[in-house]
Amino acid sequence: MKHEFAYEEAQRHLKQRNRFAALSAVLSLTSLLAVGAAATREESVILVPVTTERLTLGSGGTDAHYLELVTRDTALMLLNRAPESLDYWMEQVLKVADPSAHGSLKAELVKIVDEQRGSDISQAFVISRMEVDAQALTAVVTGTLKTFVGAQVIASQERSFEFSWNRRGLSLGLTGFRQLPTENEEENP
Repeated sequence: MKHEFAYEEAQRHLKQRNRFAALSAVLSLTSLLAVGAAATREESVILVPVTTERLTLGSGGTDAHYLELVTRDTALMLLNRAPESLDYWMEQVLKVADPSAHGSLKAELVKIVDEQRGSDISQAFVISRMEVDAQALTAVVTGTLKTFVGAQVIASQERSFEFSWNRRGLSLGLTGFRQLPTENEEENP
């Protein structure tokens, strides 16, 4: 009798152990699938509306239209400056800088600040067109660059500037900008 009772008890424990093992296997498989789905899922960020249209940025690549909007805002911020706001201007430009290019961009901006501080020279830029290369993460902005001394315009020239970007996760960081030579400057080095 004791053998039969012990056998039945052992069978009951064995069935209970097997149920727990099956439950553990199902939970492990579910966890693995959830981790795999999270790792391969495309991320998206809903951007603050700067236009009337709705924009999203996914982990698959940078949209040309988004690159154009970011470049437009950065170009206007970078190329419109006055001596009274140079410190704020430099701080704002460095906020959009890529961490890897922060030092070199700051060095370029400090040169501009040193040249312009204490003068009455301001500049304003009006964009006329933009060419964006979403694959290379570059954009060329062309427009009229006006230079003022006080309230008087002393120069008004069509200029092009190239902006280079780097993508880190879901954000873009400015890695460089430069003024492109005009046709006259290319012919007469």
